[in-house]
Amino acid sequence: MDTVPNHCDDSISAASTSDVQDRLSALELRVQQQEDEITVLKAALADVLRRLAISEDHVASVRKSAPSKGQPGLREAISMSCITNGSAGSRKTSHSSSVSVARKETLSSAAKSGTEKKEKPQGQREKKEETHSNDQNPQIRASPSPQPSLQTLQTHRQTQESKSSAPAKSIKRTLTAEKSHSMWDNSDDSRNKLLRAASTSKLISKVAKNAEKHKDVIVSQAKMSTREKNSQEGEYIKMFMRGRPITMFIPSDVENYDDIRTELPPEKLKLEWVYGYRGRDCRANVYLLPTGEIVYFIASVVVLFNYEERTQRHYLGHTDCVKCLAVHPDKIRIATGQLAGVDKDGRPLQPHVRVWDSVSLMTLQVIGLGTFERGVGCLDFSKADSGSHLCVIDDSNEHMLTVWDWQRKSKVAEIKTTNEVVLAVEFHPTDANTIITCGKSHIFFWTWSGNSLARKQGIFGKYEKPKFVQCLAFLGNGDVLTGDSGGIMLIWSKTTVESTPGKGPKGVYQISRQIKAHDGSVFTLCQMRNGMLLTGGGKDRKIILWDHDLNPEREIEVPDQYGTIRAVAEGKADQFLVGTSRNFILRGTFNDGFQVEVQGHTDELWGLATHPFKDLLLTCAQDRQVCMWNSVDHTLEWTRLLDEPGHCADFHPSGTVVAIGTHSGRWFVLDAETRDLVSIHTDGNEQLSVMRYSVDGTLLSVGSHDNFIYLYIVTENGRKYSRYGKCTGHSSYITHLDWSPDNKYIMSNSGDYEILYWDIPSGCKLIRNRSDCKDIDWTTYTCVLGFQVFGVWPEGSDGTDINALVRSHNRKVIAVADDFCKVHVFQYPCSKPKAPSHKYSAHSSHVTNVSFTHNDGHLISTGGKDMSIIQWRLVEKITLPQNDIVVEIGTTKAPIPANESGVESPAPLSQSFDEMAQNESITGSSLTCLESNLEQTVEANEEQSEEQSEGSSLDPGEPSYEEPSNETSEEHSESTVTEDQQDNSPVS
Repeated sequence: MDTVPNHCDDSISAASTSDVQDRLSALELRVQQQEDEITVLKAALADVLRRLAISEDHVASVRKSAPSKGQPGLREAISMSCITNGSAGSRKTSHSSSVSVARKETLSSAAKSGTEKKEKPQGQREKKEETHSNDQNPQIRASPSPQPSLQTLQTHRQTQESKSSAPAKSIKRTLTAEKSHSMWDNSDDSRNKLLRAASTSKLISKVAKNAEKHKDVIVSQAKMSTREKNSQEGEYIKMFMRGRPITMFIPSDVENYDDIRTELPPEKLKLEWVYGYRGRDCRANVYLLPTGEIVYFIASVVVLFNYEERTQRHYLGHTDCVKCLAVHPDKIRIATGQLAGVDKDGRPLQPHVRVWDSVSLMTLQVIGLGTFERGVGCLDFSKADSGSHLCVIDDSNEHMLTVWDWQRKSKVAEIKTTNEVVLAVEFHPTDANTIITCGKSHIFFWTWSGNSLARKQGIFGKYEKPKFVQCLAFLGNGDVLTGDSGGIMLIWSKTTVESTPGKGPKGVYQISRQIKAHDGSVFTLCQMRNGMLLTGGGKDRKIILWDHDLNPEREIEVPDQYGTIRAVAEGKADQFLVGTSRNFILRGTFNDGFQVEVQGHTDELWGLATHPFKDLLLTCAQDRQVCMWNSVDHTLEWTRLLDEPGHCADFHPSGTVVAIGTHSGRWFVLDAETRDLVSIHTDGNEQLSVMRYSVDGTLLSVGSHDNFIYLYIVTENGRKYSRYGKCTGHSSYITHLDWSPDNKYIMSNSGDYEILYWDIPSGCKLIRNRSDCKDIDWTTYTCVLGFQVFGVWPEGSDGTDINALVRSHNRKVIAVADDFCKVHVFQYPCSKPKAPSHKYSAHSSHVTNVSFTHNDGHLISTGGKDMSIIQWRLVEKITLPQNDIVVEIGTTKAPIPANESGVESPAPLSQSFDEMAQNESITGSSLTCLESNLEQTVEANEEQSEEQSEGSSLDPGEPSYEEPSNETSEEHSESTVTEDQQDNSPVS
């Protein structure tokens, strides 16, 4: 078949048959293990149902209240929505809420716990269920990121059916207790309020759908039942995530929950700096532009970096990882290609090529939507016809070669190349009809005529056929130069001599000369302006300068710590630029050696901490590197290689030391200035997920994947640590934790959505009565679950969609890092579901962490697989009287006139501003109307352009602008890029 890669044929052998048998045996073993697990789960469920029946019989005997007057359908709708319980009167509420919650929660826990379930005295169990101390038994271990099993889903559906008066036969014995205690409110007023709440949230018509959608985030509010009031006073909000209840008590200072309003914060983000470079798995992606800027990419951002002035500009048009880059012959226009992706709703983001202007950062054209598969592998502008055409190779199995008249956005020709990997494609500089591709074991010469492409394969003949032809270049006489994985350079000359019949396809290019260039592969070729040649070696890490006759003239070796060479480009004067496999960009000369211009991490990045009073930030990643960055100079202060991958970090309040947690349970304390090792400790043998000092630096808490929080007493300004205790009670791994200002309490979250509170002076004891902690003003707020922040969770979340959260020091905003490559900014507190947010794109992988700098001037975000560190500047936009629109607080000292607004979506906004500017001559009563219209225009355009101008997904000319929305957190058209692009683009 055409779709089967050729290299697969080589692997078919007798060994492959035994491999298949081994795999079948392994699959059979897995099936047997899963059957055993199902048996255990069934037994656990049976035991839970038995205990629930006993508990509910006990409740039925104690409580003798009238059955609910509310309609079953309404009760189900109410349980799916945000429920207000009216005034806090003396009415009696039922146990149906707590009983049904306990049942769903216990079943969910049992289904997840499997064989790790531990028995506990029944009296303690009942007490746990009645008090909602954690809405689940801490003695039951749950697997990380629990997935609802079949039994869980079925039981959940049974519970829903029992609520809607259609009980399943298997749970008929619990129906009496359900009906007799299903009363939410007996008063007509409160019932009407419930009905309005349910209808307003438009959930009545969606009850059936939501009942099936087990992972929806559901929020409900209810008054504590009588028995619960004995130990827990006050109101609470209950959020359901994947069917699991999460109870959050409403603080005393909230008089009426219904009066709480969540709005968009005035603070917004503007991309200021991107740390890092993608060199590890890319090639030929570093160039020097006539503007003096180096152009390269990382994540979904194309960076233009002026190393002399230490400034960056950013092209933000892409929606996913940028993978390749080509510069137009005029050195101004640039084409960049991206991979396919998916948005938060699972809708595909199509791979495409964007052609843009490097001076204005305006998008000129978007090419290939719906044409390319998986991604864009390589691309090149034509040279002989002044760059009017673009050739592209995609990442499909057939590696389709397409030729485009990019200015007209029309596809001129298309053909399959090969099932093997294609590494490079280039137009011939003088022959406009010749295109050359190379890759695994091949080089093809394509003759382009009209809408057809004819292939002629390069014949190696007496020369050894290399495993990979890595790169292409052209000599002054039109000959083709290739570098291959054997360290050989071959010159292919055009000839009229035909190849021998029967020896393969005919070709007009034949090898005329072979040159041994490098030990290991020749990874990149760079033709210089003076006609000389630079080559970059892989294994030997050498850069060699060749004269016009291809004799080696100078050479220099890239130091080992920078990695192997991935890209070489000509720089200013006698300088050259080098991109390496360890994500460095170097600037060097043969005489003076190398200077690092750009660097970053080389593996997944999670750890982030900002200095308590300096403009410094620290990152640690799976590459074992710990890096200290200066957020003002945008430079690396120091780096240190740990023995193990780092995952989390925190600065001591004195700023003198920093604690770093690793994947093995070990944690290190480093001197923040000298990077010297101060201390090493080990807690457990699993990954440490959070390190957090108390506000005065006298205590350190260490959250681990072994479900424990370890406490240490800290002395000598962070240089001496002694174990104080251990918090035991979580049933899953620790994800986040925060200290109270008096060092007495800790709030913690875990992988199964628990919110627990700990009394530290009393021996790290779990606080059973969680309402006691509802009024604590936490020193920091990084927990992703809690009353003050639960509104950040998107509808339909599975509990893992938010990786990190941080409250600003001034307590005005919350920044959130999510799994969909976005950074959000919410108002603080955020205590209503579906809260609006400002949303920004720049990462192309899950955003793993966020942190504000000490003065809240900047927000730092880290990407996981994209390995990027992005620095955002906080700007507060306020409206001013008279004719000026906005001021960016902290960034500008004077008002910005209408035509100089900070909104960077030129085309749609400029028109609006011009119209407004024409009206500025209107005086008197018209001025007020003008200002009102102007503010509305700015706000509407800012909201809609946010993802474009400050982290863009689409261009301003795309349909997202045609679909106005009063919430910037909604992304109706983010996932699709249409062909109707305008000559404008998001910029930074």
